[in-house]
Amino acid sequence: MLYLVPTPVGNLGDMTYRGVDVLRSASLVLAEDTRTSRVLMQRYSIDTPMQSYHIFNEHRTVATLVERLIAGEDMALVTDAGTPGISDPGFLLVREAVKAGVGVECLPGATAFVPALVQSGLPCDRFVFLGFLPHKKGRQSAVAALRDEERTMIIYESPYRLVKLLGELAEVLGSERQACVCRELTKLHAETARGSLAELEAHFGQSEVKGEIVVVVGGKEQ
Repeated sequence: MLYLVPTPVGNLGDMTYRGVDVLRSASLVLAEDTRTSRVLMQRYSIDTPMQSYHIFNEHRTVATLVERLIAGEDMALVTDAGTPGISDPGFLLVREAVKAGVGVECLPGATAFVPALVQSGLPCDRFVFLGFLPHKKGRQSAVAALRDEERTMIIYESPYRLVKLLGELAEVLGSERQACVCRELTKLHAETARGSLAELEAHFGQSEVKGEIVVVVGGKEQ
């Protein structure tokens, strides 16, 4: 069995009891960054062996891992934060495991965009998750494609590009379009800022932005 185990997006206290049990019982934990995951493992006294599994080695390691799963090993996949496969490594291993007839189960747990969406105050009955937009090639067209989107939009962004993104969105969607920026969710210095795209651009343009960012943007009014 391959288990996908969500890990806290910030506060380590958000780890689930079942997630801890699965990490303890697995024969191997595949970790995006073993140094990051070791902090969590030590917090919950988990001594299961770990192996690195990330975007730079997944293509050359996936076949061997699937062979071990077929042979009967139970493995758990974790990323640095949140649910594996959501803008993080995981999809390739899941796809190949499913093709091979290996059981795959994703535990429910932390995903940054869900609390950001719900606490934004914007409609959350219909939404589209966009992950990270292209950094360079294709970015302009990706933003332009959002012009007529009526669902609430969720975007992950680097703190270094946040102000640029807000400006790009304001240019395409209108400076008065309502949005919400969640920064450092669940952490000590967590911040949730709501307002128009213009207001948010001005707010975050005043000082250096740090931390993990989720941007929630209201859809076009029908």
